[in-house]
Amino acid sequence: MKSNISLQSFISPYTIERPVDWAGHFPAAQPLDVEIGFGNGDFLARTAQNQPTRNFVGIEQKWERIYKTLKKINRSEVNNVRVLLIDAWVAFERLFLPQSIEHIYCLFPCPWPKKEHLKHRLFSQAFLQLTNSRLKPNGQMTIVTDHQPYYEWISQQLPETGFSAEGKTIAAHYGTKYERKWVEQGQRHFFELHLIKKGHWEIPAKEDVTLQPYFIDTFAMDRPIFENVIGPTTIIFKEWITDAGQRKAMIHLVVAEEKLTQHLWVAIFPVDKQWCIAPALGQNFIPSSGIAEALKVVYQLCQRSCGSEE
Repeated sequence: MKSNISLQSFISPYTIERPVDWAGHFPAAQPLDVEIGFGNGDFLARTAQNQPTRNFVGIEQKWERIYKTLKKINRSEVNNVRVLLIDAWVAFERLFLPQSIEHIYCLFPCPWPKKEHLKHRLFSQAFLQLTNSRLKPNGQMTIVTDHQPYYEWISQQLPETGFSAEGKTIAAHYGTKYERKWVEQGQRHFFELHLIKKGHWEIPAKEDVTLQPYFIDTFAMDRPIFENVIGPTTIIFKEWITDAGQRKAMIHLVVAEEKLTQHLWVAIFPVDKQWCIAPALGQNFIPSSGIAEALKVVYQLCQRSCGSEE
């Protein structure tokens, strides 16, 4: 049976003001370090405990790893670490201000070794430029991998990113789950890139979009209006739910734009003598340009289904 854990160190990226004033989420304003893909939290919790005069933010995409890490944080009783459940690219785009981080760590990221999967690799030139923009002058980034081709690939991405780099082969010493796994399988050497920011890439933090409701005079609840949109912003219609008794409809969409993919429920309901089209209450999403476009598409399709166009 799982024991209760404190969620004090967990930060929801959907309910905080973006970009984040991270100093306000810690007991003390201290230098900020970030770990990408902290796994089970071995390095993150241990480093936060050993360096109490620094603040740490960890980024992960799996709840199981968040849970295991929160248990470690609770046991070590540290208060200088916060964890996020979010894609790293989206986090750096939207949650961190330019020149706000001192050190970024990424230990044993997935190398995506197959040729057809290279597009999934994180440390492309564009991502390195993004992380550069978030680091303070002379800020540092440490990347460690067990996969030499991935190490070489990252090295090839470094030109025009503002980093100087030192690469070397190292023995195991970070103590993470994957490092232990490779050691148990016989691997004795790993590949480390230590990057230092020497030039600055100016990439502003992406801001939230103000979402406005739409209003239509008539709405045909019994007519399906599904129509996918494929393009720079892709909008996929997943579900259409109506309640004729309460005169309400709900549309479930998947909205994909650049590195951000989100689920959105759009509610259609009567207000005075019109019908309102707006995001349903009680859901989590980042109000992005793609979400704004999805709302507009629903509005246009409703207009079309009722035989009226602007």
